Order: sequence, then structure tokens, then C-alpha cells
Amino acid sequence: MTYEYEGKTEKEAIEIAANELNLDRDQFDVEILETQKTSLFKKGYVKIRVHTLEEVVNKKNEDDTEKHSRIVANPLPQGEFEQKLLEFITNLIEKMGYDIKVSITYREDKKIGIKLDSSYSSILIGRKGKNLDALQLLANIYAGRLGHEELRIILDSENYRIRREESLVRLAYSTADKVRSNKTSILLEPMNPFERRLIHTTLNDIPDVETKSEGDGLYKQVRVLYKGLR
Repeated sequence: MTYEYEGKTEKEAIEIAANELNLDRDQFDVEILETQKTSLFKKGYVKIRVHTLEEVVNKKNEDDTEKHSRIVANPLPQGEFEQKLLEFITNLIEKMGYDIKVSITYREDKKIGIKLDSSYSSILIGRKGKNLDALQLLANIYAGRLGHEELRIILDSENYRIRREESLVRLAYSTADKVRSNKTSILLEPMNPFERRLIHTTLNDIPDVETKSEGDGLYKQVRVLYKGLR
């Protein structure tokens, strides 16, 4: 749900929203609907619309759940390609010295989700998911060599991908709030293309905030900046 509040200033309106919703400031995003400056005949006010982060994340999870409920698949490989792909991933991780059980979680048009179960999941995921990304890259290269360049192979372990997405949505909104309050810019940590796209998409509809990628290579940084800053 969304809520609308009014105060003499933006800060006061936000404080009223936080108190009435019993939320911390980093748990919701604010959209400025209307601003009127104080004049001789009229009192100034700021009207805001509040979008809770729980609403955003839950909506995304509902969409993901509905989507995956339609595409949840037989975890066993179907056909020679899937058999070879799972064998490649299993052999790769076992040669690294870790136990592994690999299964298919979903099949979509041009996308296959693969789950990695291991007692060494934290190592396979790595810091900020970099090990998981590296394994995923190798799986995609192998799929291409088997003649399936059009397919995107998504590896996940311990639901890391979903948890990471939720964390990035929270980071995007909290960063946007700081940028708007201080009228400045903030450079985020290096991220892979998917994570950067999530930040860009999350903040795309906030009128006075913009984002841009900076750096070279696969892991670039996203700068979140106040639009009036030049």
C-alpha cells in the first residue's frame, strides 16, 4: 500500500509518516507530490507519498513466487544437454574439493535455474557472490560450447540470489534518501551487470535522483546522484 502525508516541510512530513507507520526511515521511500512555499496569504506545506520497502520487496517476492510456481521443474536433467551441463557443474565443483548436489529448479524460455546444495555453500557463494558468479560464467560458457548460446544459466545456493536482490533494493532506497537529503552523490560498491541493472531500475521512477555506472570491466560501480547536482 501507499500512504500520503502532509507537513510544513519535507522533513516534518517524513517524521509524521515514520511515526504513524511505526517504521524506521530506511524502511520506506518518499515521493514528493506537492510543495507550496509560505506566502503572505498561504501557509507553506509539503505533501508526500510513502512507499514502504516491505511493500516493494513483498510484491517482488510474490511475483517471483507466482512466476516460479508456473515453471518449477523436474529437478532431474531432461535430455542430453541438461545431463552434460549438470555433470560439468558437478565435476567442476568436486575438482575444487567440495561436495555438491546439483539440481534444476526451473526452466524458462532461454533460461534455466540450477540449485547448488553443499555443506560448503558459503565458500561457493563467496564474498558478494563473486564465486557463484564465476561458476555461473563457466556454466554459461560451457552451455555455449554445447550449442546453446541463447540460454542463460542461473546458479544459486541457499537462496543467495533472492536475499541479495532484497538487500540491494534496500540499499538503493536508503542511498537515494541520503542523496536527496544532502543533495550530493554516493558511489556504491562494485557490482555485476545484473545487480547494477537492479539499482538503476529500482530508482528509475524517483524524480530528483539519477544513476549512472562508472568504471571498467565486469564489476562497475553505480553512482546515485541528486539531479540538481552538476
